[in-house]
Amino acid sequence: MQIKDIIKKVKQIEIRTKKKSEATLMGQYHSAFKGQGMTFSEVRPYQFGDEIRRIDWNKTARFREPFVKVMEEERELTLMLLVDISASMDYGTKTQLKREFVAEIAASLGFSAAGNNDKVGLILFADKVYKVIPPQKGRKHILAIISNILTADYVPADSKIDGALQYMMNIFKKKSLVFMFSDFEDDYDLKVLRVAARKHQLLGMRIYDEKDSEIPDIGYALFQDSETGKQVWANTSSARWRYEFAEKQKQKVRSVTEDFENSAASFMNINTGEDYSKFLYQYFRKR
Repeated sequence: MQIKDIIKKVKQIEIRTKKKSEATLMGQYHSAFKGQGMTFSEVRPYQFGDEIRRIDWNKTARFREPFVKVMEEERELTLMLLVDISASMDYGTKTQLKREFVAEIAASLGFSAAGNNDKVGLILFADKVYKVIPPQKGRKHILAIISNILTADYVPADSKIDGALQYMMNIFKKKSLVFMFSDFEDDYDLKVLRVAARKHQLLGMRIYDEKDSEIPDIGYALFQDSETGKQVWANTSSARWRYEFAEKQKQKVRSVTEDFENSAASFMNINTGEDYSKFLYQYFRKR
């Protein structure tokens, strides 16, 4: 992809996603993620209706009239985007590759966070962590994140989901909102997933193409795993073979979904080309 093409693609994504984030997502984002707690702001004279437990007894005794402590919400949050850049994510049979679809969703989340003055960071991973962009604020930072997702070298290797989560926990100690993008084709350590879900607010987003689990009848065909390079011949004319392949894929998705839910994390499946904003809107409302 040429530099001018990258710039054009990033601008197109910015225009599309800013409309969505401003129209449907930003308000729900703000309502769902109100901050990490309350912090002291000031002391003022008591007013009718103030809670008794807010009274500052030291100041009340000193001035012989009631004063209350005013608390305000700690608004600033950190949004971490963990993006799988294994080769299977550089694929698509519809209008977008998985990587392009991920970039658009990440942009919507990023602009929603930026609109609430939150920081956004990025971790690109496959068999290891390949790039880290520390959390920062602002439009230019979000555009840089989109560009990095689009232009990353997608590597022919298994994706180590647990490795990416462990790396994030080691580097970023503050509780964050974590959105993990992957097709979740590879195995992972369930214990690491559970620890990450306790320390952070975690949402797994499985990005898939409809052809990931549907093989057409094209006779005998040679298939190659884009991540491991392993090749295998299969008789796609066999209805039984196609059925068993589809069932294995469905079972894998059910298993991953159960792992996330049992770990007190959230999980969603999104097909490339679907209206992802409705999924995020529903997720924010549930929060």
